[in-house]
Amino acid sequence: MRTIAGPEDLDEGVAHLARVCPVWARVLPELGPLPLRRWPDGFVAIRDAIVAQQISTHAAAAITARMVAAGLDDEAGINAADDDALRAAGLSRPKARYLRGVAQAGVDWAALRDMPDEDAIATLVALPGIGRWTAEIYLKFALGRADAFAAGDLALAEAARLLYDLPERPGPAALTALAQPWRPWRSVAARGLWAYYRVAKGREGVR
Repeated sequence: MRTIAGPEDLDEGVAHLARVCPVWARVLPELGPLPLRRWPDGFVAIRDAIVAQQISTHAAAAITARMVAAGLDDEAGINAADDDALRAAGLSRPKARYLRGVAQAGVDWAALRDMPDEDAIATLVALPGIGRWTAEIYLKFALGRADAFAAGDLALAEAARLLYDLPERPGPAALTALAQPWRPWRSVAARGLWAYYRVAKGREGVR
């Protein structure tokens, strides 16, 4: 399976996008080098993905900082904390419940590294609070999978609407169909769409 480990992998993906799509060929040079955005894999990465669900990147960063300051940065810290401590860090009750459930699940994080994409996604979505978006974000940034996409991401959909001058923001199925020519480098396309979103909207669409 292809992974994104360094700038040379991004360059290969960018070349593919420019080759298969004239819109990407026009826009990518304007965006400059795309960010690598690689996270260490394991519980902390899934913690950050859960924290980021349905809130702004600024709010997610603030909550994560409070969690780290309170020692809520690994499974042991989460398991030792009571509900009041998790709430004080800024977590909603559902997210506190999700994180505690994941922390207690005994996930073999290292085993995910060698799983095919869909198997890894299936393992992750079986955990509390993990939907496909969160699982694909984990594959994209923590495992570096080159073709992970997260078609349910609103910032990606809005960027695609603007980039392709679509009449409305595409839903997950429409965005998945639009992204088919970008395979096997949809993770690079996602980085490009987030970069385009930042330029168009003046704010980050992902941490």
